[in-house]
Amino acid sequence: MNDPFLSIQSAVDVVLTSPHPENKVAACLFNQKKSLTRTNAWPVAIFDKIGTTRIGDSSGTIHAEVNCLLHFEDRTDGTEIAITDPCCPNCAKSIAESGIKTVYIDHKGFLKDFAIRRGNEFQDMSLSIMAHAGISIYEINRKEKTIGIIYQPEQGYIPPEDNPIEIIKQIIPATPDSFQTLIDNVRIKHPSWGCAFATNQAGEVFSLVASSHAAVGFSQERFEKEGQPSPQTMDGKKYSFYLSPLNRLLFGAAKHGLKLMERYIWTSVTPTSRELVNLVGAGYKTLAIGDIDQCDTTDPQDKPSDAISTLKSAGIMTFHTLKRT
Repeated sequence: MNDPFLSIQSAVDVVLTSPHPENKVAACLFNQKKSLTRTNAWPVAIFDKIGTTRIGDSSGTIHAEVNCLLHFEDRTDGTEIAITDPCCPNCAKSIAESGIKTVYIDHKGFLKDFAIRRGNEFQDMSLSIMAHAGISIYEINRKEKTIGIIYQPEQGYIPPEDNPIEIIKQIIPATPDSFQTLIDNVRIKHPSWGCAFATNQAGEVFSLVASSHAAVGFSQERFEKEGQPSPQTMDGKKYSFYLSPLNRLLFGAAKHGLKLMERYIWTSVTPTSRELVNLVGAGYKTLAIGDIDQCDTTDPQDKPSDAISTLKSAGIMTFHTLKRT
């Protein structure tokens, strides 16, 4: 399926099946061979064991766009996505990190009360994030059969990446010892970073290393040039232009058609509550952390330690400390 009208209709057809009581969103991720349609929803592991309880300061749901990205059975690089509603900044960053090239948004999504109340977030952040990543963004009108341009990158634009995810094919098996070696031998680029082993459909093993960094197409120099908020000035805000390592690992793996391996995912500090929900939504049950007393969040309302406690006590995830030697 590569017809945007069929894809947006696929999303619209299922949006009311979203279990969210107020903000129901659906998305359809597609390329020329495959498509996947999902709504925002609570992961089964969370809903069955603790219901709709918040995880730290995050809702227990994964967003529709993320739900597609984490379960698409092909590489997401070069794919397109049709969404019933304008995407939030977190989803915009996930879309950019995953290599999606085109975003279609249903025109009715811009008229919803939720979108109107949060319109500045889309205009000021989501749009900027996707534009810098070189993503084409369109508004699609199903009734009129028209597609309006919201943003198109200049022809030939290639987003700069000064700190891409490092992906290396491994010649040795994935074992606890080889994973410890990976953690020990990484040249640290940022205090907040993570690594993982992943496999492709052929069963080959790859190592992935990612540090906290601005969304694709941004750099510190570009932030300063364009007057965008720096990490320091984003303190206390719900959203930032930066991705934390765990999300970069999840969506970077998806971009290249890789699947992170259970028991071989590590972050130097505790991830944000939202990242932990995404990890559960992707089906993982274990995470190794270097320093569990430190966390990777600029949001003072976020409490990753509470998220870990909730997930542990419910038997949803297991956490263990694994330090560099």
